[in-house]
Amino acid sequence: MASTLPLSQRARLMPASPIRKLVPLGDAAKRRGIHVYHLNIGQPDIETPPEFMDAVRAYREKVIAYGHSQGLSVFIESLVRYYGGLGIPLAPKNVFVTTGGSEAITFAMMAVCEPGEEIIVFEPFYTNYNGFAIMGGIRLVPLETRAEDGYHLPSEETIEAAVTPRTRAILICNPNNPTGTVLRPDELAVIRRIALRHGLYVLSDEVYREFVYEGETRSVLSLEGLEQQAVVLDSLSKRYSLCGSRMGCIVSRNEELMGAFLRFGQARLCTATLEQIGSAALVDAGSKYFAPMIDEYRRRRDATYEELMKIPGVVCRKPSGAFYIMARLPVDDADAFAAWMLSDFHDGNETTMIAPGSGFYATPGRGKDEARLAYVLAAEECRRAIEILGRGIEAYPGRIGR
Repeated sequence: MASTLPLSQRARLMPASPIRKLVPLGDAAKRRGIHVYHLNIGQPDIETPPEFMDAVRAYREKVIAYGHSQGLSVFIESLVRYYGGLGIPLAPKNVFVTTGGSEAITFAMMAVCEPGEEIIVFEPFYTNYNGFAIMGGIRLVPLETRAEDGYHLPSEETIEAAVTPRTRAILICNPNNPTGTVLRPDELAVIRRIALRHGLYVLSDEVYREFVYEGETRSVLSLEGLEQQAVVLDSLSKRYSLCGSRMGCIVSRNEELMGAFLRFGQARLCTATLEQIGSAALVDAGSKYFAPMIDEYRRRRDATYEELMKIPGVVCRKPSGAFYIMARLPVDDADAFAAWMLSDFHDGNETTMIAPGSGFYATPGRGKDEARLAYVLAAEECRRAIEILGRGIEAYPGRIGR
């Protein structure tokens, strides 16, 4: 029986995840005996390093008790050493442990904005930014980036024109989810100049820091003059194949802001104890996993991109980071096409699941012909998944350019 009781506005506005909303169709396809290649979600298949499990098994306390709201000192100190290895000197007071990168982003948005205030973002962006902003009553001000430009930032003039008296922050993701774009030094310089001119926070989602295949990336924590305005939002999920542990952190040298995060953390008590113990062991194990992991993802990136370029009408640029490709497809509606691939199409009892592009935008109508592809399968599986995608596009009734 349906309830007649009202819901809050935020409950009504909260969007469904474009990454997960097709799961019922994918499950139905599997029940019909169809093998589904999952390019829809950024779940790495590379094994979690054994140090994590070893540290958890070695835990000898008889009670798993509440930890400090800031995080366990053993984990915080390991993160200080990790950032120090990147050339970013920090003190433990500059690090606040969160339940995944999601809580880091949510806390940061709510700490720098009053309800109704604004954060500038560049779309397409990580889809859950929409939901986090709705929970805080915050307005995202989206600025478009284009597939033809490799989804790099718009001009300095365009960004500055979006600043209003209600703007409190600029949110970037570098390397980017969903586009794989790595911001150039000149683009970071633009963000720095605008933030300094207008007194804005720079919230930098740096979860994919290690996933850079050409060139290099730079943390906003290293940008001169932004010591009180730079806020890094981070997570161990991707670099250590640790998505289910929900271990993240916020890093800032702004003591007043860090005090606010601590009070937010006290309201939710603490993060998970055993996951912090295991994660500290991973950080202390160093970067020995990163080079072979990045080589593997580079092979996957290259295989995925090469196959995409064989499909007539696809528009994208080879990304330099993360493990996603955002592509414009020759279809009338990527949401309908993604569903059709699961419900109506297969090639040799196999099909491909993608994330439709519209969910990565805040502007209605944008991303309608785009999709995010996560190359989190072995290279040959990525090739096969894109081959199936191409055959699906060829057979799709709503294909553009027949």
